[in-house]
Amino acid sequence: MAAYILRRLLLVIPTLFGIIVINFAVTQFAPGGPVEQMLAELKGQGQTMGRLTGEGGGEVRAPRPSGGEGGPSGQYRGARGLDPAIVAQIEKTFGFDKPAHERFWIMLKGYLSFDFGRSLFSDRPVLDLVLEKMPVSISIGLWSTLIIYLVSIPLGIRKAVRDGSPFDLWSSVVVLIGNAIPSYLFAILLVVLFAGGSFVQWFPLRGIVTPGSADWPFWERALDYAWHMVLPTLALVIGGFATLTMLTKNSFMDEIGKQYTLAARAKGASENRVLYGHVFRNAMLLILAGFPAAFVSIFFTGALLIEIIFSLDGLGLLGFEAAIRRDYPVLFGTLYMFTLISLVMQIISDITYTLVDPRIDFEARR
Repeated sequence: MAAYILRRLLLVIPTLFGIIVINFAVTQFAPGGPVEQMLAELKGQGQTMGRLTGEGGGEVRAPRPSGGEGGPSGQYRGARGLDPAIVAQIEKTFGFDKPAHERFWIMLKGYLSFDFGRSLFSDRPVLDLVLEKMPVSISIGLWSTLIIYLVSIPLGIRKAVRDGSPFDLWSSVVVLIGNAIPSYLFAILLVVLFAGGSFVQWFPLRGIVTPGSADWPFWERALDYAWHMVLPTLALVIGGFATLTMLTKNSFMDEIGKQYTLAARAKGASENRVLYGHVFRNAMLLILAGFPAAFVSIFFTGALLIEIIFSLDGLGLLGFEAAIRRDYPVLFGTLYMFTLISLVMQIISDITYTLVDPRIDFEARR
């Protein structure tokens, strides 16, 4: 197993490099970089996405310089009427006075030491921004994933044991409704009902703690944190428990019908012994091993709109705003962290397989 883990860790390096190269190349074709936006603002024409208004009032498309968003100042049509020295200073400020390949090489060298540079707009180190936002996203992803598993696994087991019963039928209706409602729509409903929308205001609408709560006693801060997390977590749980519940049910039903289960019953084993002593380990293999992937899914994708709706300043919102504003250091830094954590979680998933079922040996695979 150690050799397999080592091989997987070594594969992380070319995977990270390939993803960063592809994304860096794609962004070179995306119009409206930070230099163009700043030039448009200086001309009093607002931010544009690659289209700038010319002196005559008509729209003209700002051609992209070869080699990236920041090339020689003469290639920006949106810079007409501005002092070339100002344009050059803007390019130097944003780091676009260098060709694309040189910027990419500097970025790679910095990534080896987790130095992602500084944000183009907030002028703060990207690593500081990521570390500042990460606790919010981890809180949402971790609690949502844990609650989804705590609800879905017992419910799925009970549905499998009582397949075809009234309980199975009405619980399936609940599961289907939960699967049909997107998390962000349910989040809006929760805001309207319980966060001062149109009915009551039992829960806060912003942040994960109350401003000024740092000086409160520990138990008050813990309750305040839990109070803030109720609605965002519930919004993610309602959209995530349906798939896991049905996966648990189908896994248990598949194992219950196998020969070893029938043999255990024939030997006189009780139903609980058969279910939890024999079936549980095999049925839970896929479910438990998928926990890291489920956490990553909620952590990086499912919580984005939830962060926006509940004004939670997390990594998802940070990456989204960086993409909109073409804040390349933040965009590449968050992408690098997302990819690295995702790859590590995949390795943890494989390790979890062997812990749940020692018969699995990845080193013996051909």
